[in-house]
Amino acid sequence: MPNTTTYPTTIRDGRTAGSPPTVPSLLRRVTLLTGAYLAVNLAALAAIVGHRADHLAVGASVWTHGIVVAGTALISFSASILAARGNHGAFIRLRIASVVLVAAIVVIVALPGSFPLWMKLAEGFGALLMAVVAATVNGSTLRAHFARR
Repeated sequence: MPNTTTYPTTIRDGRTAGSPPTVPSLLRRVTLLTGAYLAVNLAALAAIVGHRADHLAVGASVWTHGIVVAGTALISFSASILAARGNHGAFIRLRIASVVLVAAIVVIVALPGSFPLWMKLAEGFGALLMAVVAATVNGSTLRAHFARR
């Protein structure tokens, strides 16, 4: 008779497969995603610097947008680190900012001819990252964890 004993599959943080993610794993995910969002926007800013000689492709609006978006990415990343350390205010800022950033990025990407295609692609990828952040931080597990007692 074959051995039919099954053992639960464990995931990296010690949970078993099928169990809900823990608060630390969700906060780690948010920090990694906002870090990736920051990296994408810093890469876009580096591309702006690299294309600075092409004044038709990289005008003042592209420079301004690139700097502002990199700044918001840095703020989001900082808020995710502070939230992972238990800062309630940073968590609230991250909840609001993640939703607002996704909405703003969708509008910017949808505008015809406002920015170069490579910048719109970077923005679109950033929107996907921040949409996952928004879904995670607005989920019931993290909201319950950060609820005022």
